[in-house]
Amino acid sequence: MTSELDNSQARGPIVLSIDAMGGDRGPATIVAGLAAFAQRNKQAKFILHGPADQLTPLVEKRKLGKRVEIRDAQGVVSMEDKPSHVMRNGQDTSMWSALDSVRNGEATVAVSCGNTGALMLLSMVRLRKLPGVNRPAIAVLWPSKNPQGFNVMLDVGADIRADADDLLKYALMGASYARNGLSLERPRVGLLNVGTEEHKGRPELKQAHELISQAAESNNFEFVGFAEGGDIPGDRCDVVVTDGFTGNIALKTGEGTASLIGQFLREAFAYSPLSRVAALLALTSLKRLQARIDPRRKNGGVFLGLNGTVVKSHGAADATGVAAAVELAYDLAQSGFGDRLAARIASAASSAEESAAKAGAEQEKDGTNP
Repeated sequence: MTSELDNSQARGPIVLSIDAMGGDRGPATIVAGLAAFAQRNKQAKFILHGPADQLTPLVEKRKLGKRVEIRDAQGVVSMEDKPSHVMRNGQDTSMWSALDSVRNGEATVAVSCGNTGALMLLSMVRLRKLPGVNRPAIAVLWPSKNPQGFNVMLDVGADIRADADDLLKYALMGASYARNGLSLERPRVGLLNVGTEEHKGRPELKQAHELISQAAESNNFEFVGFAEGGDIPGDRCDVVVTDGFTGNIALKTGEGTASLIGQFLREAFAYSPLSRVAALLALTSLKRLQARIDPRRKNGGVFLGLNGTVVKSHGAADATGVAAAVELAYDLAQSGFGDRLAARIASAASSAEESAAKAGAEQEKDGTNP
């Protein structure tokens, strides 16, 4: 059986679909980030979606030439637009056009800085969910103490609910993402809870614990059991599974805390002339720390559980952040991640059906089946 770490067979250049509109900084920043990535990778090609009259001079300025095909889409999804409104009226938008390029097989992965709610709803409608997936998830890479420097966490906001079967599917998807995105052959998966003891937590968490434990060996990951909040940036597991309500709060709390610590450091080093000298002496170490925790390095939440891969870049991303999101999309496309994930989910669904059928047959044989 082919490993998920193996590169997919080359079938021509990888094409990425880029939504040029919707970000806080405008299309010029999107094109600048695209150009920065394109300089590092000469093989990738792009379909860029948005108003052609705005995008053409930006692409020409960056000398991207024939590597970029511009798809004219005059409509723009704003951050204030309600997802339902976009679903009914957004056919002419750059976001819709970007997803349709993946739907039609013209591109492998779509990248957008736009409205998260609208992007998720459009993705589910235009790309459809994978068979066996009830609720898609958004996965992010979280800075951690692990050797790879990041942990995978999901869901961080695709859906506030998740039952035991959803959490099992999140574990399968998160492990697959860790194999392809972080090159981990056998990822360690933890289920987020209020404690590590097996008797703690809501009923669906206890049920999910049992399901994930049963699925670990056949799906090539290690289940470490329940994880706590401190394990999100820790080294006990590589993948942290939770529902979207809890995950989104954890994500926003982490971002806010990192911003606060940065502010406190700046104030401390500016407190006196002596502290400013200390800052200069520590400049190399501070730059190393900043590089390690810089969210722009791994900018991009990945929508998992769809018939196509979508990378959601932060709306306020600068050119460096956009380039990182495009690079993440390229890496996932190069690994054949979408096909591998679909195969993994299909295999798990088939195993679950076989187990259910076997259990039903045994009950009927024992005369316990109603």
